[in-house]
Amino acid sequence: MSLPFNIAIDGHSSCGKSTIAKAVASKYGMRYIDTGAMYRAVTLYCMRNNVIKNKEVDLVKLNAELDNIAINFVFNAETKQSETVLNGENVEKIIRGFEVSDNVSIVAQIQQVREKLIASQQEIGREGNVVMDGRDIGTKVFPDAKLKLFVTASAKIRAQRRYDELKKKGEKVTFEDVLSNLTLRDDHDTNREINPLLQAKDAILIDNSQFSIQKQNALIDDLITTKLGE
Repeated sequence: MSLPFNIAIDGHSSCGKSTIAKAVASKYGMRYIDTGAMYRAVTLYCMRNNVIKNKEVDLVKLNAELDNIAINFVFNAETKQSETVLNGENVEKIIRGFEVSDNVSIVAQIQQVREKLIASQQEIGREGNVVMDGRDIGTKVFPDAKLKLFVTASAKIRAQRRYDELKKKGEKVTFEDVLSNLTLRDDHDTNREINPLLQAKDAILIDNSQFSIQKQNALIDDLITTKLGE
């Protein structure tokens, strides 16, 4: 089964947007695009090529390098998940690390970066049947999406989820570091001048602070069924 429309999922860091999007994509045969991974890939490129140092971006270097950044997704048959490819290299695990997380908001707020990636995201969505998550999907990338979700949870709960995830991967971080990073990213996301994180007027708010994944998925299934019936 596929859906005759796109689904836009926006929300704060570590609120489970990608978990929702992957579940929807798997159930309904949709193409899933993790836009956060795209910004993380650009951030990794910048870190590797001395475009960003001490959380300062060299805009001259960035402009010179943007056309050299190619981001794609490859399907992993074993995990049944899409993985991020940067200039031919699978960087899925690298971009999920704390160091990239600590720099991604700085890169993501730069206009040239957003323009490049938004154009790519909109091209992907033209054929429909796409579920995409990020910060400005319902407001900028897919303003005409038939179903828009805005997902959030309390900062401490989101930080705990992220901390647990990083510890499982062997990252040496403290809960306080993760909470501080998440709070800073929230501030950058909501207060940047270019396409800030906002709830679209027609987006449905989901606060999953106390939701189980099962309850959340059931709610979203009901919303999709309602849209299909309209």
